[in-house]
Amino acid sequence: LGLTLYTGHLCAVSAAAFLYHDYCVIGAGPSGLQAAYFLQRAGRDYIIFERSHAPGSFFALYPRHRKLISINKRYTGKSNSEFNLRHDWNSLLSHDRRLLFRRYSRDFFPDADAMVRYLEDFASLLKLRVQYNTAIVHVMLEKDRQAWNGHYFLLTDQDRQNYKCSSLLVATGTWVPNVVNFPGSEYVEGYETVSINPEDFAGQTVLILGRGNSAFETAENILGVTNFIHMVSRSRVRLSWATHYVGDLRAINNGLLDTYQLKSLDGLLEGDLEDLAIVKDKKGKLHITLRFYLENRNTSGGIDSITLPQDELDNFATRAPYDRVIRCLGWKFDFSIYNRSLRMMPGKGNKKKYPQIKPSYESRGTRGLFVLGTASHSVDFRKSAGGFIHGFRYTTRAVHRLLENRHHGVPWPSTVYPITQLTNSIIKRVNEASGLYQMFSVLADIILLRENATAFEYLEEYPVGVLAELEMQTGRKAPSGLFVIIMEYGRNFSGADKDVFYYNRAVGEAQHAWQSNFLHPVIYFYKHLPTEREMRLQHPDWPLPRPDAIHHIVEDFLTDWTAPNAHILPLRRFLENCLSTDLRNFFAESCFLFAFTHQKLPPFCRQGYMRLQGLVGSEGLRRHAVEAGLLEDYTLTDFLGDRTPDNHKGSQDRLLRDHMIPVRPLQHLVNAKDE
Repeated sequence: LGLTLYTGHLCAVSAAAFLYHDYCVIGAGPSGLQAAYFLQRAGRDYIIFERSHAPGSFFALYPRHRKLISINKRYTGKSNSEFNLRHDWNSLLSHDRRLLFRRYSRDFFPDADAMVRYLEDFASLLKLRVQYNTAIVHVMLEKDRQAWNGHYFLLTDQDRQNYKCSSLLVATGTWVPNVVNFPGSEYVEGYETVSINPEDFAGQTVLILGRGNSAFETAENILGVTNFIHMVSRSRVRLSWATHYVGDLRAINNGLLDTYQLKSLDGLLEGDLEDLAIVKDKKGKLHITLRFYLENRNTSGGIDSITLPQDELDNFATRAPYDRVIRCLGWKFDFSIYNRSLRMMPGKGNKKKYPQIKPSYESRGTRGLFVLGTASHSVDFRKSAGGFIHGFRYTTRAVHRLLENRHHGVPWPSTVYPITQLTNSIIKRVNEASGLYQMFSVLADIILLRENATAFEYLEEYPVGVLAELEMQTGRKAPSGLFVIIMEYGRNFSGADKDVFYYNRAVGEAQHAWQSNFLHPVIYFYKHLPTEREMRLQHPDWPLPRPDAIHHIVEDFLTDWTAPNAHILPLRRFLENCLSTDLRNFFAESCFLFAFTHQKLPPFCRQGYMRLQGLVGSEGLRRHAVEAGLLEDYTLTDFLGDRTPDNHKGSQDRLLRDHMIPVRPLQHLVNAKDE
């Protein structure tokens, strides 16, 4: 008995040592705060762990030169808040209009300090539950069949306080600097510590390792004071306007390209950094050589025995010595805090800086562990905007909706409309939806057909990578086919070697819409939900498997897809062909005539006119329709015979007012006519 009581006491103490929450969020950066906002609005039990004393600690240091490259377009000429988010790359999603980034900065490219203030206000004004000065140093699993995912996540902070949660949301971003080790790498300064005072580089010769925005940002800062700058990387420069990827080199930082191409001493070189070696001479100058020469030198001869490339090739590009070498190679995810039981593995190839995750943003190794924000960019790396605020604010919302369905039985939000509203619903979304626009080819609107295509259910911004799992992930059924609406660039328009300014780069005719190059809506039609096998075998350059039918809405210079002939009419005819139905809208007079001449009325007449719904008739409306050629100009004298003009207006108004006739008499007349 004593042993049993003692064991029970130990279990109670052990349980008390863990502070429990349903959801644990690691990191109070933009994605962590965005996740917390949705959890709080849903009334869920959560906590955010932040190692710093304030949210957004990454932006307190980076970018080093304090100029963000995310645009802050304060004016668009429109008042639609959803549309305006297409051009606001810094705001997080919330119901509070005070928390729009344009209220924090007037600059098109804002200062990073404005982002720090914005994130502090976002956390405080919304009263998000953030536990500051808490660095999670270890994460492991505890198996338990009663847990949501078959296990709990056990977290330990720097003070050895333990926490337990059912679902873990990792929003730490990528903050560990990428470092390449080679002989002489100890002479290299890191982007994270190098001086940002241009005067410290006056009259110096500088070599920069790397070719991303941080490298060009550093070069831009010292361009006017150095002797010259050389930049070395293993890949060619990628311009964001050519690749249509916002993570590539932006125009705000590309001054060195001018000085290189206009022969003003600066230059770009390609080479594998791991093959390099740096040698420091007696004067403190840094010489570039190859690892091969260093490995074969006579170690007893000192520095003078080292063979430099210019000893064999006297016009070697980097033969001039450098005063400083700066490493600007970006960042990677911190895997060190995760126990092997979580199986958090790095990706492969150019995605190795990110953890491996599914298209649902859930870890491939552990159920219930989701990666948010920049660290989730492996899903759309070099394709879309998932590694940036204007992209992951939407993918974070998608993850929240997946969790709501999985753990709380709340289906993915949807709206049911009559089929007559199908064209209008699509046109409205492609013209204003920000999630589709920013996360092109990654998030899609899904239209589920219902009731023999007499109605449809509309789901917004669902991850297309898990389309085959739609019924399980959303709690919605797709028994009668579906449409998938996404945004795409042209197939061969984006790339580092593409000329995106060639003369006939745009398409204007609807019949050539499939050749559109710029971002435009694409509608996929499937008679059945694609299977897992079809998703695996899809073409690597396609966001979705081969559909039963596909329609491109022709690109538009103003991104305004409302032209009746170029945009709406081709879309409506495509939808009609897929559904084998008539989606046109009709005036009451046309529906009245159809009731006498057709056994089956168009959906608009069945769902509107025959249910005593529609526009109230008036002489002004009738005259407008006649002048537009939409109605025949029937005169009431054909029916009124010899009635006096005084009674004409009253009879006309009465006819317009009483134009709707009950369903049964109409059907009776139709049957009589058929007989």
